[in-house]
Amino acid sequence: MMRYLITTLVLMGCTGLLAQQNQTTRQAYRYRLKRTESPPSIDGEIDDAIWQQGELIPQLMNHWPKDSGQAAAKTEVVALFDDEFVYVMAKLYDNGQRIIQSLRRDNSEDHWNSDSFTFVLDPFNNKQNGFMFGVNAGGAQIEALTSVEGGQSTFDQNWDNKWYSETKQYSDHWVVEMAIPFKTLRYNTNISEWGVNFIRADMERYTYDTWTSFPLTFPAIDFNYMGTMEWVENPKKASGKVALIPYLAGGTQRDFEDENGNTNYQQSIDAGLDAKIALTGSLNLDLTINPDFSNVDVDQQVTNLSRFSIFFPERRNFFLENGDIFSNFGSWQIQPFFSRKIGLIDGQQVPIKYGARLTGNLTPNLRIGAMNMQTAAFEDEPSNNYAVVAAHQKVFERSVIKVIGMNRSASADDYARNGGIEFNYVAPSGKWNNTVRLHAAETDEQLNDNLYYGFDGQYISRKFRSGWTVDVVGENYITEIGFNPRLYHYDAVTEETERQGYTRINPWMLYRFIPENEKSLLNQHGIRTWHQLWLNPDGSLGERNHGIGYDFIFKNTAELRFNRLYKEVNLSVPTNLIGSDNPLPVGNYRFTDNWMYFNTDRRKVVSTDWVVRYGNFFNGTRLGISSGVNFRAQPWGTLGINYDYNKVELEGDYGEVNLHLLRVNAEISFSNRMFWTTAVQYNSQSENYNFFSRFQWRYLPMSDFFVVYTDNYSTDGFDIKNRQLVFKVTYWLNL
Repeated sequence: MMRYLITTLVLMGCTGLLAQQNQTTRQAYRYRLKRTESPPSIDGEIDDAIWQQGELIPQLMNHWPKDSGQAAAKTEVVALFDDEFVYVMAKLYDNGQRIIQSLRRDNSEDHWNSDSFTFVLDPFNNKQNGFMFGVNAGGAQIEALTSVEGGQSTFDQNWDNKWYSETKQYSDHWVVEMAIPFKTLRYNTNISEWGVNFIRADMERYTYDTWTSFPLTFPAIDFNYMGTMEWVENPKKASGKVALIPYLAGGTQRDFEDENGNTNYQQSIDAGLDAKIALTGSLNLDLTINPDFSNVDVDQQVTNLSRFSIFFPERRNFFLENGDIFSNFGSWQIQPFFSRKIGLIDGQQVPIKYGARLTGNLTPNLRIGAMNMQTAAFEDEPSNNYAVVAAHQKVFERSVIKVIGMNRSASADDYARNGGIEFNYVAPSGKWNNTVRLHAAETDEQLNDNLYYGFDGQYISRKFRSGWTVDVVGENYITEIGFNPRLYHYDAVTEETERQGYTRINPWMLYRFIPENEKSLLNQHGIRTWHQLWLNPDGSLGERNHGIGYDFIFKNTAELRFNRLYKEVNLSVPTNLIGSDNPLPVGNYRFTDNWMYFNTDRRKVVSTDWVVRYGNFFNGTRLGISSGVNFRAQPWGTLGINYDYNKVELEGDYGEVNLHLLRVNAEISFSNRMFWTTAVQYNSQSENYNFFSRFQWRYLPMSDFFVVYTDNYSTDGFDIKNRQLVFKVTYWLNL
């Protein structure tokens, strides 16, 4: 296997050196960014003569669901700059019937499903990372860091920083004005050509339009298909290198299940400080002292009928900004680094004393990251130090060599270390990519069989896509600050967890038909198939899945999907999947599962989605029904009700169960700066009923006031477990 990986690495390197490409969009689409001596007023009024100084982009191009020709709706774009800001203005023509899903900021789903305008940048012009700024017709902002993961451009909206925008609506068009401060961006003053694109979501026609024209199989933010923003003079170094963000938090909480009998309300007040220091125009240092995450959204509960742990995403902002430098390693469900393991144990917060993180570009082609976090002792958990370093070096036109090292230590005799190297080759056209990787783990036990290696990649064309993965995981590839759930198998009889190495092989493919008839109800339809094989270290079968599906994607945003899956599982330990008195015994199980998904037009005031499934489940059957209804009072409020029901009946005396999961989400946007969100979750599997309500007022840019109330109850008699009410105030101070 190692010989194969090395051979693959060499071949891809040679391919990269020989690869050729026709004229790129960065060569074909060029925008000359002009200076303005007088800044425009960011007020949604575009009668300001200053905008006439800039070059006009008179129209955008079709991107999705059609990727040729000019967009049906006219969009005009102008950009300018001065010593402090990059300015963008867009005038978007329509019939006045606009969709605004929400006024809440930083909500990617609502942003892309609303009439919106988005501005994306690649300041280093290296097709690796950049920024995204967007606003919908109601004025709700979203800012994000963009990056490449496995050859695919993606974004993380959890990044927060200062910028300014205003929108105004008219009968036949709407207007957006943006001002992006240079001190918000990371860039090199010697680079005078930046990658850029402008994106419009037109919900009347359910289309996405872009400045550059490129195949619809690539996302609108794709780095490879940006145009070039050519500065008439190099951008100057940003002023204001330091931002301080102090916070004050307090509240009251009560644990009704305290083992020591202390069930009184406990009051607390705390303070801390975050700091952002621009060491250079492209390198940033983040510091935190006594961080507080009491304002973070509650995890969305799920029904888990698998044998392994469920992945819950990181939600804490300190770990998310530029987080791809550390997290963009490994493959599906194998993450060498997962920041959620720092300061959290089984969902319970462990106090973090302080932390520092250095991220950014040392050179236009070299990104680095270094992070150090110190936690306090908590209950039976000792104080721990977590250190991570990573580097991404661009090679060839779009490829990257990445290295990472991490260490968790409580003492000289209590530590866990991981390290790895990966090479991600991306073809100049972006049509195919492949990553080869080698990682190792070390603990104080000094165990062998501690490697993780493999490769994965994709091929992408306009109608056809395919992918492949091969992972080999050693029994002792222990990732204490990573995520690798399939390594661990819980024996329901002995109540012990065993580690089992494995090899995973996962090819998949899909083909899309794109109707040319304008009268067709469909944008696309097509077939999918996927296959997953897990082998034990001795080559015997652990598990295999073979699936096939067919999708219908309608022009009115509705979708209909059919799926059928065949599974064969060799249980290596007695396993309890439904909480019955008798676990399933070791043995071979073969079964099939069938499910259908359907959602109605998301643009409507009332929309619904459904999943209906029925099939075999190990030695029994499973019936599942999931439904969701979303009500929108445009643009100020939404109410979502989701219900999941699963009925599992196993043969013999292995039990049966009815599982219920109810989620109610309500959101009221009093303005673009004041929001109230509430979530109620009832989960019979985890025997928990949760109430979460949060009020947020952004009283100044990047400065917030929060009030958060949470309750947790048992589902048996609805006895209260714990209750908490907290407030938090943050203030962003530029020095």
